[in-house]
Amino acid sequence: MRKPDPLPQSQSPAEDSDQTLFGSIGNLIEDGHTLLETELDYQRKRLNYGLARSKGIIGLVLLGLALLFFALMALIVGLLLALAPLLTAWGALAAVFGGIVVAAGSSFAVAAIKFRKTKAVILGTDKS
Repeated sequence: MRKPDPLPQSQSPAEDSDQTLFGSIGNLIEDGHTLLETELDYQRKRLNYGLARSKGIIGLVLLGLALLFFALMALIVGLLLALAPLLTAWGALAAVFGGIVVAAGSSFAVAAIKFRKTKAVILGTDKS
């Protein structure tokens, strides 16, 4: 019994290697397409997870900020009540108000300096 010829007579080995090469390239493109679809799906799910979790996080941050605001108000009222016997009511009000203005001014000054430095780094004009 004669063994069948592995290559049909109409195809030469060069044509077979070309078809194998084109088939491999097609498979590679298909694999790349599948990988891209999978990656996009994964990133979409990560984004949805982050957005779902961010609602609760934002709520907790807002609650914390509200509580911090009320704590600062309590501190200010407490300082006014504590300083009133020492400095009179108007003196206590002036001292507390002056302290708040100095703290706010310092915060704004530091923020402005950091903003200028960050802007210089981003624009590439940083000399340090």
